[in-house]
Amino acid sequence: MGWSVALACASAGDPAEVFRPGLAPDPAAAAGLARRLHPSAGLTETGETVLDFALWPYEDELFVGAFDRALLVCDRRLFRPDDDARRIADTVAAALPDARCGVLVINNVVPGCWFRWYTGGELRRDVFVTAEDGVVVDQGARLPAEYPFWKAIDEGEPDVPLPFAPEAFGLALAETHMFGRGIGERGADGFLPLELPVRRFKLG
Repeated sequence: MGWSVALACASAGDPAEVFRPGLAPDPAAAAGLARRLHPSAGLTETGETVLDFALWPYEDELFVGAFDRALLVCDRRLFRPDDDARRIADTVAAALPDARCGVLVINNVVPGCWFRWYTGGELRRDVFVTAEDGVVVDQGARLPAEYPFWKAIDEGEPDVPLPFAPEAFGLALAETHMFGRGIGERGADGFLPLELPVRRFKLG
């Protein structure tokens, strides 16, 4: 499909149960988290949209969804492998008590996937793969959704070129560990993650 994604998603509980029909957004909590993420920026709230529109923001945009037991943040700065990206990821991961948090970055121009996984605010898994460079970062215990992708490498195949598609890798992690269903999958209950409401902010 050609996804580009810069998303942090935290949930307090099983995501398949947390993300469900009828989730009510909390605009005040979203604004509060936006200010925590960018305390020195001039933030202007410009309304509400849905996650589908927000996944790959412009550089001067930030999207935040705050719910009873879940948080969503779409911020292009997550795409940068630097301290600011890590600060944003760490902040979202620690914002909900006892939450699990996945940070997913997929780039469809230079095919690659960066995924960070937190539990209780602590980083447990950090993996970065690209189609051309193979495995760049592989730290922490692998998550169950990863196992099929690593099989060929574990059996001795080289990782350059990468023997799996980074996009498929990232979407599998999002399905199993972030939303409890495919990000673009409408369940029998009618719920579709891409329709989750998020607040839109401009950074000055």
